[in-house]
Amino acid sequence: MPTIYHIRHGETDWNVGGRLQGWRDLPMNARGLTQAASAAHILHGLFEREGKSPEDFAYVSSPLTRAAATMRIVRTELRLPVEDFATDDRLREIGYGTWEGYTLREMAERDPVTFAKRTADKWDTVPPSGESYAQLAARVRAWYEALTQDTVVAAHGGTTRVLMVITGATTTEEAADRPIKQGAVYVFGKGKFETYS
Repeated sequence: MPTIYHIRHGETDWNVGGRLQGWRDLPMNARGLTQAASAAHILHGLFEREGKSPEDFAYVSSPLTRAAATMRIVRTELRLPVEDFATDDRLREIGYGTWEGYTLREMAERDPVTFAKRTADKWDTVPPSGESYAQLAARVRAWYEALTQDTVVAAHGGTTRVLMVITGATTTEEAADRPIKQGAVYVFGKGKFETYS
């Protein structure tokens, strides 16, 4: 399979507040813009070390504003045409349904039954009107299996976690709880998984 260079979008105010974003279309804050530029510089350094040019890759983003804006910053820093990238709805963040906008502590109080189920099985539990990591993995897998060339992706923490499982880098239990950095580049490919930050 082709190599994937995955960048989680930069920070939003809801990230700072610990609020579940899911499909809510929120912009990055000032720190998030800086993180996106930092990821672009890391990516450029990786390309140089590997003897590759930024033009050698496909570029695709989640359609959500925070991810697409991250990709625009990445392409600006790589001196590529800013808008010349694809978006794919399959890379949208995991949907938290009625939990979106709330913190985990608030959801533990508002929906203790589902919250307890999710605590016991984070991968397969579906929040009301939302989706599970298993469902997210199914749509990301469909995207992944159609890849034909090395690709730079701007998406979300959830997509990073399911790619770890899809590519065999880790288990569902480990991936579901793994912190995903902003301003880092996650590389999946050639039988390895690496994080650069």
